[in-house]
Amino acid sequence: MTAFDDRLTAALDADDEAFLKDLEADRGLFAQIGDTMTGPLGGWAKFAFALMIPLTAFQFYAIWQMFTVEGTRELILWSVGAFATFTGIGFFKQWFFERMNLITVLRELKRIELRLARMDERG
Repeated sequence: MTAFDDRLTAALDADDEAFLKDLEADRGLFAQIGDTMTGPLGGWAKFAFALMIPLTAFQFYAIWQMFTVEGTRELILWSVGAFATFTGIGFFKQWFFERMNLITVLRELKRIELRLARMDERG
């Protein structure tokens, strides 16, 4: 057994095994969103999610105004507002889904670590 194997086995404790057992089943979209809302960046994820709701409402309002205003200047302003909120919501969603992907990758890395530790115990 190498020093790396010793460190890997020592690093995997009961919490790691419990974490992996919790993540054994395939995770659906809503379960992954729930996982994103916890952990060290859970507060930021909740904040971003909460901020997307009024941004979405404003976007629909801006689109509605685009079709109901009379002047060209107002049309351009409401169009820019709708585009800006569309872009902002896209950035929030991109961050959110990248965070979900990071958690999925970390889950797979933990599984590999645990399998390596178990292989080392057997052999």
